Amino acid sequence: MKLKHNWNKEEIMSIYNRPLMELIFEAATVHREFHNPSEIQISTLLSIKTGGCPEDCSYCGQAARYHTDIKVQALLPTKTVIEHAKRAKENGSSRFCMAAAWREVRDNKDFDRILEMVKEINNMEMEVCCTLGMLTEKQAERLREAGLHAYNHNLDTSENNYNQIITTRNFNHRINTINNVRKAGITVCSGGIIGLGETVEDRISMLTTLANMDTHPESVPINALARVKGTPLENLPKVNNWDMVRMIATARIIMPKSMVRLSAGRIEMSESEQAWCFMSGANSIFSSEDETLLVTPNPSTYKDLKMLNRLGLSPMK
Repeated sequence: MKLKHNWNKEEIMSIYNRPLMELIFEAATVHREFHNPSEIQISTLLSIKTGGCPEDCSYCGQAARYHTDIKVQALLPTKTVIEHAKRAKENGSSRFCMAAAWREVRDNKDFDRILEMVKEINNMEMEVCCTLGMLTEKQAERLREAGLHAYNHNLDTSENNYNQIITTRNFNHRINTINNVRKAGITVCSGGIIGLGETVEDRISMLTTLANMDTHPESVPINALARVKGTPLENLPKVNNWDMVRMIATARIIMPKSMVRLSAGRIEMSESEQAWCFMSGANSIFSSEDETLLVTPNPSTYKDLKMLNRLGLSPMK
């Protein structure tokens, strides 16, 4: 199968709407062509700076304007972050992601400290990923020089639906940051969230944007909305698992080399529902010892390892 970068929405919609068993079979076949189907990469995501964000992302409990129970926390000490990374590696994680609730990266002492964190974790032979908001090409270059492997900057939703979810920046800001990351030679981690009240057409549009990038994102997180009390989207219904399966399978088929990450929302998914996602091409999960994914509940590493064992899957080295 050759990689394709000129998909149109009708083609991707046709894939998404295939009979479910046919869709899953094709996705599983593509997955086996490009990946080891018995391996799942365990990644750890740590909030190194929590809350107080000036953005108005409707789904996010870290936005300062919403009244949630999430406590604002300054940038964690470097020693604390390194200790988290060491324990994550001991628990089977091969990728360590650091998230800061910033609108954008600023050239200050906090950024200098993050560069030091990246250097130390890179020396531990783990993939290091950051998600810090918008950044310039020069800032991306500094992160690469420090040893950053990947930068996460999700599209979240389609360009047409974007201003229904976020008004404090626009869709092109997302694209510009992704381009800066790519120019610096850092791998791209970019996906989206379903369950925001979007249409199927919005989902297809988001996937089309990703699949038509000159280089497909090396990592594509597919998130189900984690509803946070106090945010505008707190009362939306739980995402239907077959919708997650269709998104994952479609992403796998159109971006076959990418790591497709089953991300937020797993706490509300049964083991069998997650198994369908793995069958459909997901080959990474986020796990944690403290049962959180940033600021929302998440299965523990212990439970995840037991699940993988029962399914005959093993952590990717």
